[in-house]
Amino acid sequence: MFRASDFLGKLSKQSRRGSLLSKLRHGHRSQYGRALQANEASVYSNHVNEEYTNCVRDELGQKNAILNCGQPRLQYSRFATAAAEAYNIEPSTDGDSSHVSEEYANVNWDGLGFGLTPTDYMYIMNCSKGQKFSQGTLTRFGKTEMNPSSGILNYGQGLIEGLKAYRTRNERILLFRPEENAMRMQMGAERMCMSSPTIEQFVNAVKQIVHSNRRWVPPPGKGTMYIRPLLMGNGPDLGVAPASEYTFVTYASPVGNYHKGALNLVVEEKFRRATPGGTGGVKAITNYAIIYKPISEAKAKGFTDVLFLDAVTGKYVEEASTSNIFVVKENIISTPPTNGTILPGITRKSIIEIARVLGYQVEERAILVEELFDAEEVFCTGTAVVVNPVNSITYQDKRTEYKRGVGTVGQKLYEILTGIQSGCIEDEMGWTVELD
Repeated sequence: MFRASDFLGKLSKQSRRGSLLSKLRHGHRSQYGRALQANEASVYSNHVNEEYTNCVRDELGQKNAILNCGQPRLQYSRFATAAAEAYNIEPSTDGDSSHVSEEYANVNWDGLGFGLTPTDYMYIMNCSKGQKFSQGTLTRFGKTEMNPSSGILNYGQGLIEGLKAYRTRNERILLFRPEENAMRMQMGAERMCMSSPTIEQFVNAVKQIVHSNRRWVPPPGKGTMYIRPLLMGNGPDLGVAPASEYTFVTYASPVGNYHKGALNLVVEEKFRRATPGGTGGVKAITNYAIIYKPISEAKAKGFTDVLFLDAVTGKYVEEASTSNIFVVKENIISTPPTNGTILPGITRKSIIEIARVLGYQVEERAILVEELFDAEEVFCTGTAVVVNPVNSITYQDKRTEYKRGVGTVGQKLYEILTGIQSGCIEDEMGWTVELD
């Protein structure tokens, strides 16, 4: 059984700055520490809440109270009273949005899915080839002008990014490692022969789009704001060559969970996502349309998503359609290396760092597909999916199921990651950026 105290001690030993969670024990933050330590039946994530609730109901014969704390909806059974007292709030009930203030947009936050909900503003910057991007402007969200001969329309010269904004219980708005997204876009722009915003311009654009659409950031525990920066070749050009002009657009949408529940994956044996020397290691728009067909075929057979293999041998696991993959066996966490065919996920990077602080052995190595047969646990990571448990993987008609939920490695990592993102856990890593 996983308890907060299991990782409190480990973090205090390994952090020179006094522990990632040190302030959970003292002062104001100790309220969250008491709540965590009281909860012996901690949760994994929003997308396994129902399964977890049923499990605890069966075990304890009582209905769980629900306590909202930032991104995770922490569910408690016999420990609900202690948790509520620690926070000095009353546990909420499903579907209760009475705490939503007038500053929020008119949205059914309890029914929020992962899709586009148009917000108020978008942010646009332009530049000519070889020049620096001009100062951007906020404009009402809507259609943008595009030359029919633009590089993005004719030759797919475009990059996307994805990051989130989180509303905390005290109404702060946090971004998670936005400079990492900025650097990844710059790497992609170099590969795609594009001009790109500076890190400062990128982060400023993200801040402006969140600030101007602040009322669309969901209440704590109801979702997040997904932010989409888009860089595209947009000049009046004809011919296979880098565009003469570039446009950088950033927009946002409130979102809920990307997947509803644990994943049932199928290993894709016919199609390949990326090849050595290609663009699999950058967030190019051309990487996504090519996965529509295998995903459609997999979903038609009842699977949630596909798991791609390497293009050279077809023997090694690479990643799912929009997320990185981790395999756990005997408390060793393994994940494929980012060698040019796998996207270097920011959530992936963060999970690796958290796991190592907790004392786990993490191996970035090639993983044979046969290793999936005897793995104990598998989970996927990404900005959209966060840390999503895998229920099963099917390969050559053989289905293998995995541990998930309470007490798993993925659950522990999820709770710490989302605790930092939502402001429930003190960010001693320096990952979050607070909106002014």
